[in-house]
Amino acid sequence: MKKVAVIMGSDSDFKVVQKAVLKLKEFDVPYEVHVMSAHRTPDAAAEFSKNAKANGFGVIIAAAGMAAHLAGVLAAHTTLPVIGIPIKSAAFDGMDALLATVMMPTGIPVSTVAVDGAGNAAILAIQMLALSDETLDKKLEAMKTEMAEGVAKKDADIQRKAAEL
Repeated sequence: MKKVAVIMGSDSDFKVVQKAVLKLKEFDVPYEVHVMSAHRTPDAAAEFSKNAKANGFGVIIAAAGMAAHLAGVLAAHTTLPVIGIPIKSAAFDGMDALLATVMMPTGIPVSTVAVDGAGNAAILAIQMLALSDETLDKKLEAMKTEMAEGVAKKDADIQRKAAEL
């Protein structure tokens, strides 16, 4: 199975990124986690991305706040799918990171999840890997079934509570 790279611009991003790591673990997807900066270590980020496919990765998740150029820098150096997680910052409440992550030039696509949306970034990476992995696909189907059953239970509970009013 291909690995997922989880790259963050700063170690302070880990409190958000750990949700992606936990989801990857839940699905038994191999991963590596690294801190690389688009601005402070651009050569290391580019080198990692250039070699990611040869090193067994199938998807890269990139989390960054503020200027949030990390996902774009990584995407510029690989043909692997890159998923950006904009990280909420104090200055603009994450809007700066969201816009920086989503506004990529043609030819450098970055799939972008919600601000601090690490769990969905992992699920999207798993869905990409599941295109060629039946075991992952079955696990995703089970997750969707479990979610639907949970909503149906909540619906029945609410209907019961409303009838008791």
